[in-house]
Amino acid sequence: GGTIVEATSGNTGVGLALVAAVRGYRCVFVIPDKMSSEKIRLLRAYGARVVVTPSQLPPEHPMSHYSVARRLAREIPGAYYPNQYENEGNALAHYRTTGPEIDRNGGEDLTAVVATVGTGGTLSGIGRYFKEHRPSVRIVAVDPAGSILGTYFRTKEVAKAAPYLVEGIGEDLIPKSIHFQYIDEFVEVNDAESFAMARRLAREEGLFVGGSSGSAVAGALRWLSTRPVPAGSTIVIVLPDSGDRYLSKFYSDEWMREKGFLDPGATARSLLSRKGDLPALVTAEPTTRVRDALALLRRHGFSQMPILSSGANVGSVQEEEILRRMLEDETVVERTVASVLLPPFPEVGADTPVATVLHRLKEERALLVREPATGTPIGLLTRYDLLGFLSEEGASHAI
Repeated sequence: GGTIVEATSGNTGVGLALVAAVRGYRCVFVIPDKMSSEKIRLLRAYGARVVVTPSQLPPEHPMSHYSVARRLAREIPGAYYPNQYENEGNALAHYRTTGPEIDRNGGEDLTAVVATVGTGGTLSGIGRYFKEHRPSVRIVAVDPAGSILGTYFRTKEVAKAAPYLVEGIGEDLIPKSIHFQYIDEFVEVNDAESFAMARRLAREEGLFVGGSSGSAVAGALRWLSTRPVPAGSTIVIVLPDSGDRYLSKFYSDEWMREKGFLDPGATARSLLSRKGDLPALVTAEPTTRVRDALALLRRHGFSQMPILSSGANVGSVQEEEILRRMLEDETVVERTVASVLLPPFPEVGADTPVATVLHRLKEERALLVREPATGTPIGLLTRYDLLGFLSEEGASHAI
């Protein structure tokens, strides 16, 4: 058999890999590095070779996944390059199958079909079918913020794409497979809306779907909020992706927090307020005796604290380090903490988002928090404080 070479965000590749496995073809898929590890593992499980290229490169760049796929198709003997971005069979398949299926099952009250667009083949095929058979049905495209398709639809100008995280939809080029004349409207949604809706569909509807499906539903709701339809109308929303390919991404609370999508209003100040009866900040001066510093730590149940001199963050002390020094020289307790000083804790402002604090505390033991307006030290955050916050908040985000 021959070799199928395709540039894909993963899902088209899975379909091709299934056919190739049955018919004995080899597969080489070129995929941008922003795609989930689950997709890459799935493609490899079907026996495909996966080539990962950098994201955010312009389409014409020689290392973009488009360019690499074209080059491999030229270089591999007997290779076939389906090129979903230009292949007319893309839209034609949905004109012949998906459109009629929606028509048969949508009933007389079918008012609109809403779907996300990437190559545009799905919605172009569906749109062509309905323009020919039921032109009253509105065809609504949902585009991620950062894609250029919606802007092109409205202005006929090719804008510059911006980064976004939702996978498999939107484009940084205008594919030949999208036929704008069959689309009535474009709706834009952002990453936060897409991921929140996908998680909500799993939690409330039992639909374990991908981020692009979250985009589709969020976009449909936005369209309906501005385009009232008659009571009893049927709106069909195409959900193109499964959630099992995103367990390491937006179905992970940690990933969502790192990207700033969970607890968006929570800050370092919020974490300090959860300390309860414990003081937010306990400090000592460089001239404090080690004995007194150790007693201060034990009094409050802390294992470390910053050393401040007139507000300046000059160092830190740790109970463990003090005890280690005492085993070497018991007279160290009578000296000043300057003799056992460790490097100062890194600092953050009180308004720093929790996502940033989470990222910083992966590398640091603790963070000194300052009031932005005055520069006054107001607290110390540790991994323990963050763990308490995550355990309390986790239940409200559980899927």
